[in-house]
Amino acid sequence: MIMILYWSLPMILFICGLFCFVSNRKHLLSMLLSLEFIVLILFFMLFIYLNMVNYESYFSMMFLTFSVCEGALGLSILVSMIRTHGNDYFQSFSIM
Repeated sequence: MIMILYWSLPMILFICGLFCFVSNRKHLLSMLLSLEFIVLILFFMLFIYLNMVNYESYFSMMFLTFSVCEGALGLSILVSMIRTHGNDYFQSFSIM
Protein backbone atom coordinates (compact mmCIF):
# COMPACT_ATOMS: atom_id res chain seq x y z
CA MET A 1 0.00 0.00 0.00
CA ILE A 2 2.82 2.39 0.85
CA MET A 3 4.56 1.58 -2.45
CA ILE A 4 1.47 2.64 -4.39
CA LEU A 5 1.41 5.89 -2.44
CA TYR A 6 5.13 6.48 -3.10
CA TRP A 7 4.69 6.12 -6.86
CA SER A 8 1.20 7.52 -7.45
CA LEU A 9 1.89 11.10 -6.30
CA PRO A 10 5.07 11.55 -8.41
CA MET A 11 3.32 10.08 -11.45
CA ILE A 12 0.38 12.47 -11.05
CA LEU A 13 2.79 15.39 -10.67
CA PHE A 14 4.74 14.22 -13.73
CA ILE A 15 1.57 14.09 -15.82
CA CYS A 16 0.60 17.57 -14.57
CA GLY A 17 4.05 18.83 -15.57
CA LEU A 18 3.70 17.32 -19.03
CA PHE A 19 0.26 18.89 -19.41
CA CYS A 20 1.65 22.31 -18.41
CA PHE A 21 4.52 21.88 -20.88
CA VAL A 22 2.18 21.03 -23.74
CA SER A 23 -0.38 23.72 -22.97
CA ASN A 24 2.07 26.62 -22.36
CA ARG A 25 3.74 26.84 -25.74
CA LYS A 26 3.35 30.59 -26.09
CA HIS A 27 6.24 31.80 -23.92
CA LEU A 28 9.71 30.29 -23.70
CA LEU A 29 10.01 31.10 -19.99
CA SER A 30 6.87 29.16 -19.06
CA MET A 31 8.12 26.19 -21.07
CA LEU A 32 11.46 26.30 -19.27
CA LEU A 33 9.74 26.45 -15.89
CA SER A 34 7.57 23.45 -16.69
CA LEU A 35 10.64 21.54 -17.91
CA GLU A 36 12.41 22.27 -14.63
CA PHE A 37 9.32 21.02 -12.76
CA ILE A 38 9.45 17.79 -14.77
CA VAL A 39 13.16 17.40 -14.00
CA LEU A 40 12.52 17.89 -10.27
CA ILE A 41 9.79 15.25 -10.31
CA LEU A 42 12.13 12.86 -12.15
CA PHE A 43 14.77 13.52 -9.50
CA PHE A 44 12.22 12.78 -6.79
CA MET A 45 11.29 9.50 -8.48
CA LEU A 46 14.97 8.59 -8.89
CA PHE A 47 15.61 9.37 -5.22
CA ILE A 48 12.70 7.15 -4.14
CA TYR A 49 13.88 4.31 -6.36
CA LEU A 50 17.50 4.51 -5.19
CA ASN A 51 16.39 4.52 -1.56
CA MET A 52 14.17 1.49 -2.13
CA VAL A 53 16.97 -0.61 -3.59
CA ASN A 54 19.55 0.70 -1.08
CA TYR A 55 21.93 2.20 -3.62
CA GLU A 56 24.08 5.17 -2.84
CA SER A 57 22.96 8.57 -4.06
CA TYR A 58 25.98 9.35 -6.25
CA PHE A 59 23.94 9.00 -9.43
CA SER A 60 21.27 11.36 -8.11
CA MET A 61 23.94 14.01 -7.49
CA MET A 62 25.13 13.59 -11.09
CA PHE A 63 21.52 13.92 -12.25
CA LEU A 64 21.15 17.16 -10.28
CA THR A 65 24.40 18.48 -11.76
CA PHE A 66 23.24 17.83 -15.30
CA SER A 67 19.81 19.30 -14.62
CA VAL A 68 21.42 22.50 -13.27
CA CYS A 69 23.55 22.70 -16.42
CA GLU A 70 20.41 22.21 -18.52
CA GLY A 71 18.63 24.98 -16.63
CA ALA A 72 21.54 27.39 -17.03
CA LEU A 73 21.73 26.63 -20.75
CA GLY A 74 17.98 27.22 -21.14
CA LEU A 75 18.20 30.56 -19.33
CA SER A 76 21.15 31.66 -21.46
CA ILE A 77 19.19 30.82 -24.62
CA LEU A 78 16.23 32.76 -23.21
CA VAL A 79 18.40 35.81 -22.51
CA SER A 80 19.96 35.73 -25.97
CA MET A 81 16.53 35.41 -27.63
CA ILE A 82 15.15 38.32 -25.62
CA ARG A 83 18.18 40.44 -26.52
CA THR A 84 17.88 39.71 -30.24
CA HIS A 85 14.07 39.64 -30.66
CA GLY A 86 12.84 41.72 -27.71
CA ASN A 87 10.39 39.14 -26.33
CA ASP A 88 10.03 35.43 -25.66
CA TYR A 89 7.03 34.68 -27.87
CA PHE A 90 7.44 31.70 -30.16
CA GLN A 91 5.39 33.37 -32.88
CA SER A 92 8.06 36.04 -33.41
CA PHE A 93 10.83 33.48 -34.08
CA SER A 94 11.50 32.32 -37.60
CA ILE A 95 13.00 28.94 -38.36
CA MET A 96 14.34 30.08 -41.73
